[in-house]
Amino acid sequence: MTTPQTPPLAPRAALRWNVVSRVVSGLRPTTILELGCGQGAMGTRLARMGTYLAAEPDDKSFETAQARITPLGGTVIHGDHNKIPEGSTYDVVCAFEVLEHIADDAAALAGWLPLVKPGGHLVLSVPSEPHRFGPWDELVGHYRRYDAAGLTARLTEAGAVDIKMIHYGWPLGYLLDSVRDRLAGGKTAEGDTAEERTSGSGRILQPSGAAAGAAIKLAVSPFIGLQRMRTGKGPGLVAVAQRPA
Repeated sequence: MTTPQTPPLAPRAALRWNVVSRVVSGLRPTTILELGCGQGAMGTRLARMGTYLAAEPDDKSFETAQARITPLGGTVIHGDHNKIPEGSTYDVVCAFEVLEHIADDAAALAGWLPLVKPGGHLVLSVPSEPHRFGPWDELVGHYRRYDAAGLTARLTEAGAVDIKMIHYGWPLGYLLDSVRDRLAGGKTAEGDTAEERTSGSGRILQPSGAAAGAAIKLAVSPFIGLQRMRTGKGPGLVAVAQRPA
């Protein structure tokens, strides 16, 4: 049987995946839940690391994610975390570039942490450095960007412990942010509210095809090593937090 092609990652996501893949591999999960999986580019990679379930509320993104992930043995549910089977818990629960789209982020984290097995981990990524909030953030429905202290406080309030923060994206991420802000200046938002703009955000500037994937991988490769030199600085932030055992 032919192995399904792994979809390419956008440059920013490629930088993020380098951090996330090492974090998740180190946790050695048997079960993985991803909340807000978008079109499933990260999910196709996570589905190879454990028994994988995802939830995606956007209609079009759900269809794409389901087509990509189902052949790998994973499952995608149409909806948010409230659609996850009641009482089920997972070794690792992930949400990448999701929390900043939610008005009440404290309530979201309070709802996500119980989905983690006691002793398991929540792995999140968010845009960092609040002073960099700009046109792109507005376009795609962000309510905020985070700093490490603020996100740590939110996770602590939700009941998480042993919280670690890893910045990523130095230095390329700053250039990518600038380019996206310029592009956003010439685009019209898909909705009047942050919720409406969030709905289609996961489909904007997403690459497709093997050629695009190879080109992005080649271009980003030198910056993978550079970002590892500055894990305390970068416009992206990965948080790893544990649910008390």
